[in-house]
Amino acid sequence: MIPRIVQAAVEAALDRQAAVALIGPRQVGKTTLALEIGQSRNAIYLDLEDRDDRGRLAEPKLYFNHVEDRLVILDEIHRMPGLFETLRGVIDSGRRRGKGKGRFLILGSASIDMLRQSGETLAGRIAYVDMVPLSALEVVDTQSARERLWLRRGFPDSYLADSDQDSMALRRDFIRTYLERDVALFGPRVPPATLERLWTMLAHRQGSMLNASALGRALEISTQSVNRYIDLLTDLLLVRRLLPLRANVGKRLAKSPKVYVRDSGLLHALLGITSLDQLAGHPVIGASWEGHVIETLVSTLPPRAMPFFYRTSAGAEIDLVIEHADGSRWAIEVKRSPSARIGPGFHRACADVRAERAFVVHAGDDRYPLSEALEALSVRAMAAELRDQP
Repeated sequence: MIPRIVQAAVEAALDRQAAVALIGPRQVGKTTLALEIGQSRNAIYLDLEDRDDRGRLAEPKLYFNHVEDRLVILDEIHRMPGLFETLRGVIDSGRRRGKGKGRFLILGSASIDMLRQSGETLAGRIAYVDMVPLSALEVVDTQSARERLWLRRGFPDSYLADSDQDSMALRRDFIRTYLERDVALFGPRVPPATLERLWTMLAHRQGSMLNASALGRALEISTQSVNRYIDLLTDLLLVRRLLPLRANVGKRLAKSPKVYVRDSGLLHALLGITSLDQLAGHPVIGASWEGHVIETLVSTLPPRAMPFFYRTSAGAEIDLVIEHADGSRWAIEVKRSPSARIGPGFHRACADVRAERAFVVHAGDDRYPLSEALEALSVRAMAAELRDQP
């Protein structure tokens, strides 16, 4: 098992709260991590997709009271959404007996659905921890490991597969599972073929500003349906909308979000890119690298930091603006080559948003100043900078 950075956050949350929801896409490693945590906490693991485990909860209140001295791990809780109401009563009664911490670890594969179902009934009783795919801070810092991560990205089975072909097969199975099974569980009735076409079109347009009307015309569906389907992919943690920064700079700014397929391995699977050689010759290579870097950095942000992009009609642009909790801003330009030229539009944009620090993130290892106000560094170094911010 690759040690996961998020483990410390889950352990800390269990030590202060009765219930913790570990949220992340399917196959991201939630179950493996939960079982690892459970070994030191005398945990009981219940897979609610398993009929026998669901049967153990025929009388859930009675069962939970019977095992109140043990951590209970509830996997695939969307199979029994009615449990949230029961958990509230069990947690409250346990608190009155001095058992108010580390009772339940809940695993879920969709962010908004879990928040909607649990937020109202478990307010003040539950902490939320996001689990993302493997990042640059979790794999060996070698060129081959970095390239493998970019090509296969961070679902552990995909990253650790014996070959690129095996990894691709796993990712294609992952896509098929979401289209044929999970979409029906979490979202509105969506034709799988239509959603796959939309997902693939978003892959071809990786990092482009969203034009729902154009997508709707191509798919022969309404703009409202396009937005609804993208909402679903976002809720399933498969797509990211990166919002434009609303800076008061007196200039005409971009208004539409940029859309990224979050996992570059899934991006490549949707586009049929199996190897680094294929990727090197594909038109998406620049957008793929940009999305890979942005997802890596956003996933390491402190809880109160917010990501945006910045673009004006005059060509001033920043790939990623990080607005920290104190209101300060960092500007980040993404380049594959350490020697890539930085255009004047980036410098104008940095002045527009009053960036406190500015960086160029590249695919190499070196860290060096480009000017007094601009520094070049690796993805891993940039992620570490962001992780260590308050």
